[in-house]
Amino acid sequence: MNWLSVRVRPSESPDAALAALFDIGSEGVQETGGELVTHFPGDTDEVMIRAAVLAADPHAQVVTRIIPAVDWSEEWKRGVGAHELGPLTIVPPWLADGRDPEKTIIIEPEMAFGTGEHQTTRGVVRLLPSVIRAGDRVADLGAGSAVLAIAAVKLGAQHVTAIELDHDSIANAEQNVERNGVTGRVTVIEGDATLLLPLVAPVRVVLANIISSVLLELLPVIGDALTADGEAVLSGILVEERAMMLDVLATSGWSLLGEDTEGSWWSARIARR
Repeated sequence: MNWLSVRVRPSESPDAALAALFDIGSEGVQETGGELVTHFPGDTDEVMIRAAVLAADPHAQVVTRIIPAVDWSEEWKRGVGAHELGPLTIVPPWLADGRDPEKTIIIEPEMAFGTGEHQTTRGVVRLLPSVIRAGDRVADLGAGSAVLAIAAVKLGAQHVTAIELDHDSIANAEQNVERNGVTGRVTVIEGDATLLLPLVAPVRVVLANIISSVLLELLPVIGDALTADGEAVLSGILVEERAMMLDVLATSGWSLLGEDTEGSWWSARIARR
């Protein structure tokens, strides 16, 4: 069966176009080079796809083309690379041979978010070496694949509680924990971070790679969960939201200790004043 390739360049935030693609049946969207890329069966109505995207983002650019059937499992592998991020590297299993296991995070790309392919994941991992101290207790909120929890342990954290609401991500997270040899130092828990974080507190570090609206709701809970010398790393924030987030942080008693920007995404290292 042929496939219909759809490439969308959003005019501003990708959220509206991304939601539209999923609403019309996309089973997966890759964000690359400022574009959203997905595929539909070759007989899908191109006019319908274009209309749905433009209804959500009228100034978006939409390019479609028919491509021959391919083995998508092999195509996916070719599209996932190794990411060198300071002292750590994130790789899929087929690129892990010969690498130092102490400095390598092996993530099986599945449905769970967090393979190293997204800028928000990379932003947090780049900030982590300046945050994690030997022996830290850490909470990872919206843990997805558990990539950030594993990174924290490989940088010296004693234990990380990885909290994830999506049931379908739990098995992948647990497999990644085992694959990276950090069983016993990372505990994966399914549930709502708002409810679970107070139960695992106090922690010295909170990691939260979640959309900004959820981060705003979680800030008071994060602050209450941290030790007196605690820090948090926030990601999932668009660059255009940076000024708004800085205002919120300043008025709610937080200081900015560091930041990372890649593409459209901003990550922040913060602490209570």
